[in-house]
Amino acid sequence: MAIIIKPLVTEKQTKITEKNPNRYGFIVRPDADKLQIKNEVEKLYNVTVKDVNTCRYAGKRSSRYTKAGLIRGQKNAYKKAYVTLKDGDTIDFYSNI
Repeated sequence: MAIIIKPLVTEKQTKITEKNPNRYGFIVRPDADKLQIKNEVEKLYNVTVKDVNTCRYAGKRSSRYTKAGLIRGQKNAYKKAYVTLKDGDTIDFYSNI
């Protein structure tokens, strides 16, 4: 089963990648550890991973008012992984488009 769910392609992550050209972000499964993330990135993108940092985010409660009344729910919890590559390695997320 895949450890990486999707790459992070947001404005904030783009600024981080511009500042540090060899750092990329991914949304990963919450039960994945750093070694599994490292192995999967190296296998998928044919690069050498130098470091992996992870962050866990809790699901936040949300509510909104509609014509039908108050709707309450909860956003999903997820885990982010920031991967630092060896100097000279890059990942091109847009090559498959």
